[in-house]
This record gives sequence, C-alpha cells and structure tokens, in this order.
Amino acid sequence: VQLQAYGGGLVQPGGSLTLSCAASGFTSDYYAKGWFRQAPGKGREWVSCIADSDGTTYYSDSVKGRFTISRDNDKNTVYLQMNSLKPEDTAVYYCAAAYEGSSWHRRVSGSSEYEYWGQGTQVTVSS
Repeated sequence: VQLQAYGGGLVQPGGSLTLSCAASGFTSDYYAKGWFRQAPGKGREWVSCIADSDGTTYYSDSVKGRFTISRDNDKNTVYLQMNSLKPEDTAVYYCAAAYEGSSWHRRVSGSSEYEYWGQGTQVTVSS
C-alpha cells in the first residue's frame, strides 16, 4: 500500500491550491482517504475525509466551505481543492487511509484510525 501526496506550494492569501493523493496497493476492502495537516510547533490536525464505500465527505470546521475533497476512482486519486486560503492554513499536508469498519465515520477525525500515511507536501500561504 502506498499513498503519495503532491501539489503543495506557495500561494498568496485568498488564493487557491489543489492537492492530490495517489493511492496504490488497496484491494477489496474499503479504505476512506483523509487529509491531515501539521503546522510548525503544532500537533497534527484532521482536515477532511472521503469515504471509499459511498463517497460521503467530511470536513473540519476550520476548512468547511473553503476546502473540497473529491476523488477519481479511475485514477485512484483523491483531491483536496483549497480556496480562500489563509496564512493559518500553512502546514505540511498529509494524506492517509482508514479502514471503513463498523461505525468508522464516528471516529473519522482521529489520526489513530488511519493506518496508512503518505509523505507530506508543504503548503505555504504568504504574501
């Protein structure tokens, strides 16, 4: 199993950026794909998640209305469209995968639910 995140960069406040997470090695089970971020000196924060089983999306309050998570099943890729970016969105962004077990959606924001992690991609929002 491999997750590869890319698409980070430097963007001005109010700008947009799209992150991609390419997944490989997943077989028959459903694995939700999520995004976390970690700013300098802070803990890892859950951002968003999309269910593999039915495409249901979940967002943290800090990004709701500004970020959109989506997927392309043919390309095995999950995207995070980030609009109206703020300096406080600056962080290393990680994609991760969580097995969709019983009532997993109740624990969607917990990093311990995610057993597979990709490398991070840096997003810097600055003028």
